[in-house]
Amino acid sequence: TRSVGVTGVQTCALPILLDLEHIIREYQPTEAAVALVRDTKIALLTGISGAGKDTIKRQLLRSPSFRDIVSHTTRAPRVDNGQPERDGVEYHFIDQATALTMLRNHQFIEAKFVHGKVYGTSTAELQLAHDHQQTAITDIDVQGVAEYEQLAPGCIAIFIVPPDYPTWLERLKQRYATEAEFQAAWPKRRQSAIAELSHALEVPYYHVIINDDLSRAVRVCGEIIERGDIFNRRDDEARLIARDLLDYLISEDAA
Repeated sequence: TRSVGVTGVQTCALPILLDLEHIIREYQPTEAAVALVRDTKIALLTGISGAGKDTIKRQLLRSPSFRDIVSHTTRAPRVDNGQPERDGVEYHFIDQATALTMLRNHQFIEAKFVHGKVYGTSTAELQLAHDHQQTAITDIDVQGVAEYEQLAPGCIAIFIVPPDYPTWLERLKQRYATEAEFQAAWPKRRQSAIAELSHALEVPYYHVIINDDLSRAVRVCGEIIERGDIFNRRDDEARLIARDLLDYLISEDAA
């Protein structure tokens, strides 16, 4: 969910930051927002960073039956694979004062405060998908998926895993300009992957797929979304790969 374009995050006084953190901690969507979530077909794509969820989402969005849920954030736009993020495409980039107003007006379905930045999904974004009878689709973290599942059990949640550790590492390194940048970010990336894999393997609501071939992964995601819970689960192999990847990361972390 994103909003007015800004070139970067504006510096805000500490009281606004404290207000944002407090409101988000207590934030609850309106009854109308919850009803909208339950009345809209929603597909949530998640997975560890570098698994390919954003690429799969872009492929699915080629079909007019899908609409992207563009999130709002107070962080500044980044450069990803040499391409700068665009307002209204990757995110709606807003300042903290705008985020505070939106929160006070209950314009978000869900919102979170991560490392001093606000991330949230606006009701208006989901309303567009509902009104056009489209499937709302987004790539989201596991915390966001859990929030949607609490609001509307039965949302289609797909956890995407890379085929193996070396392939994942190669994909992840492509996001950084230098090896030094990757090494600086690696401890945080590794811990996040451990937490996300652990969570996905514990909860019952995920379909798990392997992104070893992009066209196949897109096709399988489309089938899962189309058929929902009726889909014949074929994710045992994917769960084993996810478990192997988790075990490797834990053992590496211990070493």
